Amino acid sequence: MIRIDSLTHVYPGSRKVPARVAISDLTLAVNEGEFVILSGPNGSGKSSLFRILCGMALPTSGRVSIGGFDLFAEPARVRAILGVVFQSPAVDKHLSVAENIAIHADLYGLSGAGFRKLRDEALAWTDLGDRLDQKVETLSGGLARQVELAKVLMTNPKVLLLDEPTTGLDPVSRRSFLDALHRLQQTRGMTVLMTSHVFAEADDVDRVAIMRQGKLLAYDSPTALKAMIGTEMVVIHARDTEGLAERLRADMGLAVRCIGDEVRLEETENGESLPLLEKILERYRPDVLTISIKQPGLDDVFVHVTSKAVPDHALALDLKRTGT
Repeated sequence: MIRIDSLTHVYPGSRKVPARVAISDLTLAVNEGEFVILSGPNGSGKSSLFRILCGMALPTSGRVSIGGFDLFAEPARVRAILGVVFQSPAVDKHLSVAENIAIHADLYGLSGAGFRKLRDEALAWTDLGDRLDQKVETLSGGLARQVELAKVLMTNPKVLLLDEPTTGLDPVSRRSFLDALHRLQQTRGMTVLMTSHVFAEADDVDRVAIMRQGKLLAYDSPTALKAMIGTEMVVIHARDTEGLAERLRADMGLAVRCIGDEVRLEETENGESLPLLEKILERYRPDVLTISIKQPGLDDVFVHVTSKAVPDHALALDLKRTGT
């Protein structure tokens, strides 16, 4: 349903600012009816890609088709099947819920009984039924997001693009929004591509794409991505992270990596981690502050994949900036 072929986007430079490659030779396909999350740290190219998919920017090179239509040659046909929820609110907070929805309907030429039917269907899943005359500025963040999703769904899009739609929501509102989104996606058979840096949001989707520095580093199901780093991993916090890592490599021949202030031993299977943990403690107990065995999550996959693309110290700095 979404096909991206050899997409490259370069922001031109100037005398003071060098040219910057935002997307580099990206190829990606999202099948009809799939829910895909696109993740990556700030500067990975997610926002640039989102702007291109929405028709707000032209790439330097490459092709994009949505619903079988060439995005650049047939933009009107693409827009007819596309729904977009931006990271920044796209509702007028000074207008009521009903007024925001009516304006959106008017832009699509909807009116009369047809409009009312589509409006009621779009609102049926929300908690907005008794709030239609309430101004958006008086709603909670979660309810305001419901307004945005409701007005987009009113046009029955086949493809839905969402740019970090849960930004600023509290955990309860985030969960409620995502639960509703999954139900609607499955009920309507929509194809959904959503950008996010919150990996807890990606466990229930069909596939996860991880970008860094404009490149696609991994693209698979959550289960398959987790399997990349084994069923278990040993995580150590030490008095001297680099020093302990070097000793584990030299003395025990272990393939460990330093990620921030952690020493990680990955790609171990069930039953292998505990004997390794015991051996490490037997030799290096004075150097170890904490040691644990954990099952890899998608955040661990992100660290594993991206740390192979950049030096460990650069990754650690970036993770601190992005809060990962």
